[in-house]
Amino acid sequence: MNLRLAAPIAIVASSLLTPSTVNAEPIRVEHLQGTTDGFLLIRSESGAILGHGQLNQVASGDRVTMHLTFNFRDGSLDDEVAVFTQRNVFAFVSDHHIQRGPFFKTDTDMTIDAKGNVTLKTKDKDGKEKVETSQIDLPPDLANGIIGAMLLNLSSKTPDMSVGMVLPAGKGRLVRLHITPEGTRSFTPVVGEHRTANLFRIKIDLGGIAGVVAPMIGKQPSDIIVWILEDDAPVLVREVGQLSEGGPIVSIELAGTSFPRTGTAK
Repeated sequence: MNLRLAAPIAIVASSLLTPSTVNAEPIRVEHLQGTTDGFLLIRSESGAILGHGQLNQVASGDRVTMHLTFNFRDGSLDDEVAVFTQRNVFAFVSDHHIQRGPFFKTDTDMTIDAKGNVTLKTKDKDGKEKVETSQIDLPPDLANGIIGAMLLNLSSKTPDMSVGMVLPAGKGRLVRLHITPEGTRSFTPVVGEHRTANLFRIKIDLGGIAGVVAPMIGKQPSDIIVWILEDDAPVLVREVGQLSEGGPIVSIELAGTSFPRTGTAK
């Protein structure tokens, strides 16, 4: 269980999202990310296996490239390649995220670079494709594709905080993700006895009127719960939440681990 998994978090996007601006500070590097491979399962709320995933992470100097792929049993694909640097603080370089297939309401293909250039390609169920481009002033704590690595550098004593993220809505919408420690829960690793993980809750800040209206019309994204094994080499062992707008809640887990099924969100 010393795999230093830094899986990107897949965040739901809502058509109601509006930009949110707050002071943003990059997260300090406490645990350098290295080269590794990880194998994952994606499960439904009931525990049924929906697909399998693999994380390939390569470090070269202070530059890290992460490639996370999920292949679903229904033929759907979730594929993301993110690049960041880790010179004292985490700094976003680029992200390319593809979601397509029947598991997702809309096929999306979004590319972001460090200059804030965003290209968003979408295709509806009728096959109609749309391409939108924009230029966004990115905050220094942008977390697209790298929030898993960021969370590995937080502890159970970390105060509430937030990071920025561009979501695939409109031409790309910049929002804030609020991160709050949520206590601890036990799980069983591939081998050995029960271990205890720190839980973090991630809430998507829709901002403004959207934040008021969204819950009333069923558009409020679900919170995301992330399990982190805090150790000399921290491990992200589980993530629970939606992968896309309007999608079901799923659990992404390290292959071979076992979690309580009394409630997927925790």
